[in-house]
Amino acid sequence: MSPSTAAPTADYEYVPVRIPPGTDRGSAAVQLSLHAEYGGWELSTVRLHADGTRKVTLRRRRTTGRVPLPRPAL
Repeated sequence: MSPSTAAPTADYEYVPVRIPPGTDRGSAAVQLSLHAEYGGWELSTVRLHADGTRKVTLRRRRTTGRVPLPRPAL
């Protein structure tokens, strides 16, 4: 089973992020790096569509008993 079709597990939470067409690769990398650095997210999947849209899925380990970290703005 590929990671993109795998069911989310109880150990991770997932969030989709859409990066619009026309966003250069460097800017997309910076945006995702900020989510990783300050939100605790890691890259799960990236799909580049013909129109230039990137559909990214981020994941992070679920935390119990802590204040939840912010989710990325969509």
